[in-house]
Amino acid sequence: MSGKKSLSEAVFDSLDGMMLAYAGEAVIAAATRGEQLDFTAQSVPAVERCLTAIAGSSDHPDLEYDSRVWGAYLGEVVRRRYGGDWQMSQYPGGNLAVPSLEVRGSHLYPVMKVFRRLTLGQAENVSDFYGMVAKRLGPPSLQ
Repeated sequence: MSGKKSLSEAVFDSLDGMMLAYAGEAVIAAATRGEQLDFTAQSVPAVERCLTAIAGSSDHPDLEYDSRVWGAYLGEVVRRRYGGDWQMSQYPGGNLAVPSLEVRGSHLYPVMKVFRRLTLGQAENVSDFYGMVAKRLGPPSLQ
């Protein structure tokens, strides 16, 4: 299943299943931009390049959809390297429940990070964010 319409109409049996489907859409979308995503840490700069292109496009991004697609991919990179579980959690400082990743006692909000990247610009660079997360989490538990 791919594409915005298909994903928006899908019924998922779990949050994990939904996030995997959206992350898979990021792989497809990146390929249309000449980028290859393989769920490794080395692919995160390609995500940043795609987000730069989306944010700089004359077409206004669909913030909810793009945040979910690229945030799911970013979260899956972390989850596959460090373990963790997708959960619905209240975003700090708000009344909004969003997908978060619980890993090693920390809650990460990759979907909201991508939303911030698309709305606030380069200061919210996802490559820098991933580097900070990797440093804080320490050695990977999974490869």
